[in-house]
This record gives sequence, C-alpha cells and structure tokens, in this order.
Amino acid sequence: MSLLPVESISALSRLHPKPAQIHFQYGTAGFRTIASVLDSVLFRVGVLAGLRSKKLDGKTIGVMVTASHNPEQDNGVKLVDPRGEMLDTSWEIHATALSNAQTTDDFIRELEKLVQALKIDLSKPARVVYARDTRPSGASLVSSLEDGIKAIGAEGRNAGATRETPQPLTIDCANGVGAPIAARLVEYLGDTCLWFWKTPLNNACGADYVKTTQKLPPSLAGRLQPGQRGCSLDGDADRLMYYYLDDRSHFHMLDGDKITALVAAFIVELVKTSGLDSQIKVGVVQTAYANGASTKYLSERLPVRCVSTGVKHLHHAAEHYNIGVYFEANGHGTVLFSQPTQDILASYEPTTPAQSTALEHLRNLNQLINQTVGDALSDMLLVEVVLAHKAYSGNEWDSLYVDLPNRLVKVVVVDRTQFKTEDAERQLVSPVGLQQKINELVRRYDGGRSFVRPSGTEDVVRVYAEASIKTQADELAFRVAGLVYDESGGNPATRPKEFL
Repeated sequence: MSLLPVESISALSRLHPKPAQIHFQYGTAGFRTIASVLDSVLFRVGVLAGLRSKKLDGKTIGVMVTASHNPEQDNGVKLVDPRGEMLDTSWEIHATALSNAQTTDDFIRELEKLVQALKIDLSKPARVVYARDTRPSGASLVSSLEDGIKAIGAEGRNAGATRETPQPLTIDCANGVGAPIAARLVEYLGDTCLWFWKTPLNNACGADYVKTTQKLPPSLAGRLQPGQRGCSLDGDADRLMYYYLDDRSHFHMLDGDKITALVAAFIVELVKTSGLDSQIKVGVVQTAYANGASTKYLSERLPVRCVSTGVKHLHHAAEHYNIGVYFEANGHGTVLFSQPTQDILASYEPTTPAQSTALEHLRNLNQLINQTVGDALSDMLLVEVVLAHKAYSGNEWDSLYVDLPNRLVKVVVVDRTQFKTEDAERQLVSPVGLQQKINELVRRYDGGRSFVRPSGTEDVVRVYAEASIKTQADELAFRVAGLVYDESGGNPATRPKEFL
C-alpha cells in the first residue's frame, strides 16, 4: 500500500496558508465566498479531488471554479463526481474538515484520518479535470488548485484552457483490404484529422497483434506521440482495436469492451435526453471473455446479456433489443437499430431543443453505423464521433472503468471434444468434476474468475482468468491450465513448467 506523499503536500501547502478566523463550509454550491480568501481552499480541494478519484479506482473527478450568479468579487469551487453528478454528500463533511484545518500539520493529520477511515488505496491512479468561469480571480485560484492536484500525485487536465490542434488519429490497417479505403478517407477528412500508416500485411501489426501482445505495433514506435491515440484494423478490416500513449509514453489498450462501454453509455444518454427511454430499450451483449470490470460498469446502466463466443451468437442476441450494442473483446462488433426503432426515430416529434438535438444525433448514428457486422472503418468513425461529442481524450475514455488484470492461456490437448460447456461457455459439464476443481481454485483469489472452453478451430483448450492483481491473474490462469492439462491425459512429467 502506498503512503501519503506528506513531503510533497507539506511543501506546497505552505504556499497556500489558511486565513485565520474564517470558517469554510461545503454546501450545495460547494465553497463560495469572496475570492480573496479562497487560496487555501482551492489547494485543498485539489488534494481532495485526487483522493476521491483514487477511492473510485481512478475515475475522473471534475472541479469547477465559479460563483455562478454571485458578484464578480466572489468566487467558489465545487467537485463533480465521474458521471457528472454532484459530489457524494458523505464527502461534503470531509471537504469542510480539510478546508478548516488551521495549519499544514493539521491538514496532514486530517488527510491521514480520511485515508484511514475510507480505506483509500493510495496506489490507485487519480485523474482530475477542471475549468473556471471568466472572473478575474479565476486564474490564480486555478493555479492553487493545480498545486493541490500536483501535491497528491494526480493527473490534471485544464478543460478551460485553450486547446491545441488535436493530434491526428493514427490508423494501422495491417495493409489489408481496409488500407485503400482508409487512404480515400484521408482525402475527405484531411491529414490533420486522420493519418494513415501502411505496414506489411499482418506482419507485427493489426488488431489481433495489438490485442494478443498488448503493445504498440513496431511500425508505429516513435510515430505515436504522448496523448495521441491510434487504432488498428485487422487484414480483412472487421476488427478494431484502439490505444494511446499517456504522458509518460506508456501504452494503453482500448479493446472491444472499452468500445462497448463508450458507445453504449453514449446511446443510453441520447435516448434518455430525447425523451424516448420509455419506447426504446438499449441493451448490450457480451461473451465470457469480456472483462469483469466492463460488465459491472455496463450492468449499472443498462441490461447486459452473456452469450457463447462467436459473432453469430452476439448478433442474434442483439437483435432482441430496440438498440443492441455488441463488441467482442477482440474488437469485432457493431450496433443494431431494430426496424421499429428506426420508424420511431423517423416519426418522433421532440418538444424541447435538447430532445431535438439528441434525436438528430440518434438519427445520424443510425446512418453512420454499418449494421452488417464486420466494418471496422465504420466502427472507427463511430468511436471518433462519440469521443468528439464527449470531448474525451484517450485517457478519459480509458478511465470510464479500470480493467481487472487478466490472462489468456491455451493448452494443447489430444482431443478437445472431451471438453463440453454450458451457460454461455462459462461452465464445464465434461470432463465431470473438473469444473468443481476450477471453482475451488478461483475461491482462493481476490476477484477471481476463470473459465475453460475448447477452441473451435484447433486442438487446444483456452483458459481465461481474472483477479484483482496481475500476478494472481497469471497464477490462476496457469493453475487452471495445469488442471486442464492433467485432465486431458497429459503426462505430469512433461507438464509445461508454467502450469505450476
């Protein structure tokens, strides 16, 4: 468990001393008073926002510096939770306590009490996005806020700053059938919006390479810049995998689960805003390979169904919803609008400007999306539309939820047909007794989940495992693989060493 960065917080806190004889209170409008006394409050709010983000597994917390309708000499600050709602009321007490700590030492003690009471894992990432209104005091108060964000080690982004021209999207088409179409898209969208890169066909490139190796295609090394996102199609352009480099040039993959979360949440938002949520039901279809964190995120927002692996299963299940969203983790998928839903969108009469705008967006999405599965370029344009509408960077998209560590292992067997499954391939029914052994193993790991399924194309059995820690996910996968190897008639003397 990481420790509170006391030295960093103390050094910066001393630059923002609390004025004596003033009591601050976090209320419905956050903190709001005359701007000249708010310097220490903004610093401490920056620290608190970072802790709130860590408590929520790295989800982005918003901070707005404003006093709304108050006179110009006033200012204020309020925190915003990840879904745009007001700060959880239970945290208002903590905000008030931190703001009233008289000295830096008192402030550190309050922080330590808060971290201990709420069991905040300080090793978690923290992300804060902030902005201000046009008051003259705003610039200096934002500077104080930024010191607080820096002190707690959070990643901050000033949404109110003048934005630079966004870096072009990098497309790796694996030099397959999507390459000539992508080249034509460049002509329409311009080099500042889209950048196309050619590589040898499926040679250390493409969606499958990115998904299986979880790293940047070598041909893009040195070309993709920090903060820039890219995407890879596979050779026949039916799979799509996104990724980006963070400020430290670390690679982050945005797979089919991330695409599902981004797109489904956006469509749900549009349906609700349009006033059609009583007529149009949005649903998501996944397979057992979907990351458990994505399933949890989506299940809190809309119906989610799990089906057997294979696009044919996902597509048919998606047809049962008014709008069905599905992407396999490998990036293969689309969005389906039923015919009755298209009829509703065509005939519905909105009653407010907000409804009219949302309705127009839904109609345009219906035209943009290729509902015949297997068009990664159409899917790419869909993702870009949503990111533009939400003003999301790759990092903000990634922070919708934090993937559980996972590992996929394949075990070579003599006869894969002896392995039979049920419950959308999540439970083994044959060989008898093997599922019980797997269940016993899974119970030993925090956040553990594992399933086994025979490949449909080769004599291997695929083992998938998740756990709260990467080393445990790896260990669980290999232990289950060992069970599969032994059950398949493999010789224990020749069992692969990694199968523990």
